[in-house]
Order: sequence, then C-alpha cells, then structure tokens
Amino acid sequence: MSEIKIKKMILGVIDTNLYIVYDNDKKEAVIIDPADEPGRIMNAIKKLDVKPVAIFLTHGHYDHILAANFIKNYYHIPIVAHNREKTLLKNSNLNLSAENDCSTKVYPDIFVKDKEEVEVGGMTFKVFYTPGHTAGSCCYYMESEKIMFSGDTMFAGTCGRCDLPTGDPVRMAKSIEKLLKLSDEVVVFPGHGDQTVIGIERFYYQW
Repeated sequence: MSEIKIKKMILGVIDTNLYIVYDNDKKEAVIIDPADEPGRIMNAIKKLDVKPVAIFLTHGHYDHILAANFIKNYYHIPIVAHNREKTLLKNSNLNLSAENDCSTKVYPDIFVKDKEEVEVGGMTFKVFYTPGHTAGSCCYYMESEKIMFSGDTMFAGTCGRCDLPTGDPVRMAKSIEKLLKLSDEVVVFPGHGDQTVIGIERFYYQW
C-alpha cells in the first residue's frame, strides 16, 4: 500500500509554509504554495529524490507564489489554481507583490472548481472553494488520507485576514463553516504556523 509523505518548508519574509506532498512508492510530488527561495526548494526536492509533477496554489498572495514561475519553468510542470483567482494572480497590485518590491504575476495552466477532483502523481485531491481571504482561495483535501491543505483560510485557532484585496469576512465565515463539517480527525496543514485538526478547531474555538 502506498504511503503519502509531506515535507514542510517555512520560506520567505513572513514564514510561509510550502508543502511537498508525494507518494512514497511513485516518488512523484505536488508542490503546494511555492512561497520563495527556489534554490532551497530545489535542494529539498533533490534530497527527497522525488519528481515534481504539479504546483498547487491555495491562493495568489505574493508570499505564496514568488517561486512558482521559476519552479514551473525548471521542472516543466503545470500550475493549478482556482478559476476565480485568475485576476489576482495576474495583477501585482492585487497580489501585493508590487507594494513589497517583488512584482510577480502568475498565469496558471489549469483552473479548478469547487468539488473537482484532481488526480496527479498517484494522489487524489478534492478542491474545496473557500473564498474569504481572497476571492479565489481554495483548499485541497486528500479524502483517503484525511489531510487538508488550507492555505490562509484556516489556521490553528483562527482564520486568514479578510481586509486585503478581494477579501470578504462574510464569505470567510461561510468557508470556515464548510471546513468544520469535515470529520474530527482531518489534519489541517495551513499556509502559516502549525498544523491542527478539525476536531480541535470545532471544539475549542468560537468561529
């Protein structure tokens, strides 16, 4: 039976989490939110001895995408994002890269929608559309593994900001409600900070 492995890296000026997710048998990897420092990412991929096959973006803010174009071009792999994040990704003002002196635009190769399942590298990810932090924020759920990559929608004990371009607190509340319907044991890997589980979030925090 295959075994899913997750390599977490903390990258960039605001400590953004990047995840390298791979099947230990196939050794094909998905890179979630290539935040920055492509050299470090490439070194980690080499040490893991895996083959990148896709880049998944949970949303388009600069601190989650700065290495995306480099990694895409180096490994010749597609970038995947929610179809409602297209505008923010290609606008350096909306994605905040311009004001942080690192102007970046990303043009995904594959756009996904809510409830769509993406099969890649021997792994299946279900898309959860979770607007609120941005208009096109999404989470990637590995149902068979009970693992969720939540980007900046859900953190341990809190959620992402809603006061940045295309953010919306009302939509964020609905997105959190959607995630809290998952089973207690689902492990949440967020865009910043430590992992958590749905059961803890539902029980301890007033969402």
